[in-house]
Amino acid sequence: MNVKRRDFLRTTALGTSILLMPGCLQSAQRDSGRKPNIIYVFGDQWRAQATGYSGDPNLQGKTPNLDKLAAESVNLSNAVSTCPVCTPYRASLLTGQYPLTHGLFLNDAPLRNEALTFAEVCKDAGYDTAYVGKWHINAGGRSNYIPKDRRQGFDYWKVLECTHDYNNSAYYAGDDPTKCFWEGYDAIAQTRDVQRYIEDHAKNDKPFVAFLSWGPPHNPYQTAPEKYRQMFKAEEIELRPNVPASKADAAKKDLAGYYAHIAALDDCMGDLIATIDQAGIKNNTILVFTSDHGDMLESLGQRRKQRPYDESIRVPFLIRYPARLGAKGKEIDIPFGTPDIMPTLLALGGIRIPDSVEGTDYSSVLTGGRPAPDSAALIECLWPFGEWIR
Repeated sequence: MNVKRRDFLRTTALGTSILLMPGCLQSAQRDSGRKPNIIYVFGDQWRAQATGYSGDPNLQGKTPNLDKLAAESVNLSNAVSTCPVCTPYRASLLTGQYPLTHGLFLNDAPLRNEALTFAEVCKDAGYDTAYVGKWHINAGGRSNYIPKDRRQGFDYWKVLECTHDYNNSAYYAGDDPTKCFWEGYDAIAQTRDVQRYIEDHAKNDKPFVAFLSWGPPHNPYQTAPEKYRQMFKAEEIELRPNVPASKADAAKKDLAGYYAHIAALDDCMGDLIATIDQAGIKNNTILVFTSDHGDMLESLGQRRKQRPYDESIRVPFLIRYPARLGAKGKEIDIPFGTPDIMPTLLALGGIRIPDSVEGTDYSSVLTGGRPAPDSAALIECLWPFGEWIR
């Protein structure tokens, strides 16, 4: 990061404060007496329709932890992935910018070092920063070590650029270029690692921001732990009405595995939530559950992502923050795009939004301070499209 930008951030961070609803102020101070923690959890290729709380008939009773979280959260039911591909999404998430500005439209492209990122802004506002899981904005090879100056402000670091081998997958820890391996199904191991991070940092005076980036439910679909695969039989899967009959068998097979990944991740989410709550930081922690983009899974005869249809662009998006959003769930259907995430979360945390951010701050809509505007969310689906650069 260049000196001018860091100096700007330190200057603008002075005087920031947490804006709390009056009835929540005492409770938030009792929890931690500090700025809110931010925990951002996102899957890969998890479409908005694929949860119990959203009405998927195949997942009724199968995502109890997410269903409970939805009952305590703001559900942004019209959240979309602005450019529904892994790398462009991550660049927009971390910069609050549109692809035409940050310049990433395809996978395996690098986010420039000069970008002002979510973690850098939070660090200069006094936060510890952590990232665990899939990265996919370095472009130095999918299995290669990522040096410190390419981590965009994250200090605690257990990351691999990209893999879709979810069992005993590789990663690098901190500044050690020695390859490590997660034990078993990587989403479970990664979640446990973030749980330990939360337990350690809940006791500290400094707030923290932690990103947990799971690889599933992205294909390959048939690699979840056996106990979850046993929960779904292909012949019992109910298809969306827009799946052509000619694609039905393939869709049912893929969906059975896709749902198995989701059931496993629901348990991971339950464990993570339990850790947050038991650490006594629930009230003063902004917890987000979402995904980078969706998956067509044969709807309209299409597969994967980068399609301008609901199954590809719409993602789940839950925000739980009792201190400002209350303890009771509510649904807000504003069009909410990827560049809107950074400014909205920064504002909820009382952190100044830098001028480089292009997204819209919807925090006052979430808190009820203003009505939902008549707005739109831009989507960009480039074609022809390859899932990676060769």
